[in-house]
Amino acid sequence: MGFGLLARLYIPAQVMVLTFLMAEWTGSYAIGGAVCTAMTIGHAIAGPVRGRAADRTSVAKVLVASGLLQSAGYVAMIATVSWVDPAHWWLMLLVALATGLAAPPLGQVARSMWPHIDSGEAREAAYAVEATLQELLYVVAPMLATFAIAAWSPSWALVGLALWALIGPGLFAAALWRAGIRGGLGGDTARGRSGGLLRVRGFLSLMCFFGLVVGALVSVDLVLVGWARGRGEPELAGVMAMAWAVGSLVGGLVMGGFPRYRLWVRSGLAALGLCGLAAVLPPVSAGSPWVIGVVLALGGAAIAPLLAASNGRLADLAPVDRRGEAFGWTTTASTMGVAIANPLVGSTMDLGGPAAAGATCAGLAVAAFAVVLLHLRRTGPLPPAAEVVEETADRRGPAVTDLPR
Repeated sequence: MGFGLLARLYIPAQVMVLTFLMAEWTGSYAIGGAVCTAMTIGHAIAGPVRGRAADRTSVAKVLVASGLLQSAGYVAMIATVSWVDPAHWWLMLLVALATGLAAPPLGQVARSMWPHIDSGEAREAAYAVEATLQELLYVVAPMLATFAIAAWSPSWALVGLALWALIGPGLFAAALWRAGIRGGLGGDTARGRSGGLLRVRGFLSLMCFFGLVVGALVSVDLVLVGWARGRGEPELAGVMAMAWAVGSLVGGLVMGGFPRYRLWVRSGLAALGLCGLAAVLPPVSAGSPWVIGVVLALGGAAIAPLLAASNGRLADLAPVDRRGEAFGWTTTASTMGVAIANPLVGSTMDLGGPAAAGATCAGLAVAAFAVVLLHLRRTGPLPPAAEVVEETADRRGPAVTDLPR
């Protein structure tokens, strides 16, 4: 878990570094946004592809090779801004897309590991701790990136990302190799199979849930920025975001070990928290920072437990030999959700202010709650995938896998 999280340290800093880099090169934040979007599209496409590769072939080699390619992509970005005229900024779109396509399957591999280690409460605790600690990445990484940009330059900050894209996946791959994981995550059963995960019962509805809930959660930052700018105190956006993250950290530690079948409860609590946020924003309310901070801290307590429970549900739903690909699809679904939610929330912010934008986020979270209810009703309770493997092994002989129990 330590190396898996450490390997992802550079990911939350990518958007900030690229935005500063493009603004310095072209003088346009809009171009910076377009470049970040191109890289995000690459990530979305690469998610299931890289996850499937980790299922079928040596996961350590996939991590090292893709990390090397992404590092080369960052170097190509630095070369582009150094040697190409800003008038040809569109070339950076191609480089960013290629860099995103090379993204290592760090999250997919990390989340695919826990069902192989244990099931039940131990696995749920692992997902909860990971989801909780991941919140720290989104606090630490942007802070380190900002320091590097201020102390040196955006180009040197991107050099740091390039180095960590080599070091992080390499350390994670070494940890997996030392643990005896030399082949693919799916074992020998993954080879030669090409059936679509989208045909697995309940998979599409769960992807729809991921898209809606991640879109709602990510768009809250836009709501906070709009509210803080409207008050003339933009620094408050960061303070409120920190309150939300602290709430998520506490919630993950307290609620994370509870049974996973409470997924619908956690989804409902997350939706309730966003509904409460919309109710305390102007023009519906006076918009007191203290009240908003408390609501965010309380509502945020459901976020990490919700992500942990949804990851556990996906681990049970996906075939044992396709978990890496399944978690890769969550990247695609989440990216699509953010791409739809951000413009929608921004439009309602322009039309009705922070309360309307907050209500839009709440509406997306309520829709996610409805989808997860339909999903659970259709698929019913799922036995932990590890139990399915053991039952199959009892009937057919020893299960073939490269993963030690």
